[in-house]
Amino acid sequence: MTTEEETQDTLSEQGHQMATNMAEVFDVSGRIWQTFLEAQMKQPVGGPVHPDPLNTFPTFAELYRTMWDNPQEVADKTIEFWSEQAALWQTSMLKLMGAKDVHDPELPHMKKGDRRFAHKEWSENALFDYIKQSYLLTSGWVQDTVGTVGEMDPKERKKAAFYTRQFVEAMNPANFFGLNPEVLEATVDQKGENLVRGLKMMLADLERGKGKLLIRQTDMDAFEVGRNTAVSEGAVIFQNEIMQLIQYAPKTEKVRSKPLLIIPPWINKYYVLDLNPKKSMVKWLVEQGHTVFMISWVNPDHRHRDKTWDSYLFEGAVTAIDKVLEETNQKSLHVASYCIGGTLTGTLLAWLGKQKDKRIASSTFFTAQLDFEDAGELQIMVDDQTLNVIDEEMDQGYMPANKMAEAFNMLRANDLIWGYVVNNYMLGKDPFPFDLLYWNADSTAMPARVHHYYLDEFYIKNNFAKGNIQVRGETVTLADIQGPVYHVATKEDHIAPVASVYRGAKEMKKADVRFIMSGSGHIAGVVNPPALEKYQFWTNPDMTHASLEDWAKDAEETAGSWWPDWDAWLKKRSGRLINAREPGATLGVIEPAPGSYVKVRFDKD
Repeated sequence: MTTEEETQDTLSEQGHQMATNMAEVFDVSGRIWQTFLEAQMKQPVGGPVHPDPLNTFPTFAELYRTMWDNPQEVADKTIEFWSEQAALWQTSMLKLMGAKDVHDPELPHMKKGDRRFAHKEWSENALFDYIKQSYLLTSGWVQDTVGTVGEMDPKERKKAAFYTRQFVEAMNPANFFGLNPEVLEATVDQKGENLVRGLKMMLADLERGKGKLLIRQTDMDAFEVGRNTAVSEGAVIFQNEIMQLIQYAPKTEKVRSKPLLIIPPWINKYYVLDLNPKKSMVKWLVEQGHTVFMISWVNPDHRHRDKTWDSYLFEGAVTAIDKVLEETNQKSLHVASYCIGGTLTGTLLAWLGKQKDKRIASSTFFTAQLDFEDAGELQIMVDDQTLNVIDEEMDQGYMPANKMAEAFNMLRANDLIWGYVVNNYMLGKDPFPFDLLYWNADSTAMPARVHHYYLDEFYIKNNFAKGNIQVRGETVTLADIQGPVYHVATKEDHIAPVASVYRGAKEMKKADVRFIMSGSGHIAGVVNPPALEKYQFWTNPDMTHASLEDWAKDAEETAGSWWPDWDAWLKKRSGRLINAREPGATLGVIEPAPGSYVKVRFDKD
C-alpha cells in the first residue's frame, strides 16, 4: 500500500470516528432535552409565575432613566469606546497581515487578567486574540458605563453593576464552542470524543439535580465525610432535632481547663474547619491543648418547617453551651463562631449580656456580619419582592440546598459556573478532586422560617444594629455584647466584606475587641494553618478609627497565619492546665465523630 493510500485510509478512519462521535453527541443531546422537559412537565400546573424573580426591572429602569438624563456623558463614553475599538482594530489588522513586534494599545477600558484566556491560541492566533481583546474592551466599557454614568441610589447602582457583571461573564467568548480555540482544538484532536464525554457528564448532572443542572466542581466520589474529610477523632456526646454536639479527642496529656465550643454556619457544613489533617483547625486546636467541641447542624427537611431563629439559639447554641459545661464540669467556656453562626452568636451574646450571664469567658467571630448596612453582594439579591418569591419556593417548609448553592455560585460565576461549563461539558474533562470544592458542593437546606427571619431582620432591615431585634421578648443590640472578643475579617471576602465586619465590631461598645484582618477570602483567610506559611494578617488595637481604611493605615502586618495569635489570646483566658478529657466521660458517647447529621446529602435522596 502506498503512502498516499495509507493517508487516505487514516483520514477515512478519522472521519468515521468523528461521524460516530457526532452521532452520539446528537443522541445524548436529545436525552438531555428529554430529561429537562420531563422535569418541567412534572412542575405543578398553575403555580406562581415570576417573570422577574430577582426584581431587576426597577433597577434597570432607573439605570436607563439615569442614562437618558445624562446624554452628553453617555455620548462621550460611546465615543471613547469606538475610539478604543478603532485602535484595537488597527493593531489586530497589523497582526493578521503578519506584522511583527506589534504591541497592544493601552486602552482605559481594557480588563486585565482573565485566566480563562490562558490557552496559547488566545494570544498567538491573531483572530482569537482580537476576539479576546474586543471582549475585554467591551465588557470593561459596559461595566464602567453602568457603574459611573449620572447619579443613582448607591444600592441600586450596586445591583445594576452586579447583574451587568453576570451578563458580561455569560457572554465571555470562552463559553461558546465556535469561539473557544481550546475547545475546537480538543474536538479536532479527539474526533469529538470530548463532546461525548462532556454531554454524558451534563446528562448525569441533570439527572442528579432532578431536572436542574447541578454543575459538579470536583469529583464527588473522591471524598467521603468520615473517611478522608472530617476525620478528627472524637465522639457525638449529645443530639436533638437540630444539632449533634461533637467532642474531639485530646492530643496532649494536659489541656486548658476552659473548653472551646465552635458554632459553625448552617448554610454549609461544619467540616470546612476539619477538611483534612493538614488543613484542620480542629486538629490544630487540640494539638495546642484545647478541649474542642463542635455543633454539627442538622440538614433540615419538611420535618423542621416550624424551627425558628430562636430554635437555633436555644435548642442549638444555648443547649450546646449547657452540655459542654456539664461534660467538662466548668462554669464558663470560650465560644467561636463562623459566618451566619457568628450572626446567631452575636444575638445570643447580646441577650446573655442583658441577663448578666457570665458563662461566656470569651467569644471569637470568624467573618461574621453583625451590622448589615452594607453587607456585600448577597444583599443585592434580597429585597421585599425577592423575599416573597423565596417564601413561595419554601412552601415545603425549607429552602432547598441547590437554591442556596446557586446564590453563592453567582457571586463568582466566572470561576464557579462558566469555567466548569467549559471544562466539564465542552472539554470533557473530569473536574480535579479538591476537598474544599467537595465541601462547597455538599450543600445544606435551611428551615423556611429561619431563612425568612435571617434575610428580613438582618439583610433587609438591619434590625440588630438598629436595636430592633428581640430575643425572648428582650430587645438587644450590639452594644449589649460584653467580655473579650476576638474578631476576624478577611481582606478579600465577597460574602462578609471586611469593612462591614469592622463596622459591626466597632459597635460592641461594652466589649474588649481585638480586631484582626486576615489576607485572602471568606474560606482561605480563615482556614489557613500556620504550617502552610501563606498570607498574612493585620492588627491594630485602636478601634476608635471611624472607618476600616483609617484603621488599616496604622495596622501592623504579620506574615503567615493568625491562628498562633488567637491561640495566645485564648490561653491567657483559658485557666490552668488539667488532665486531658476523654469525649463523653460524663454524658456518654452516642456515636463516633463526625456523626450522622453531617452525612446527609441533598443530592443523594
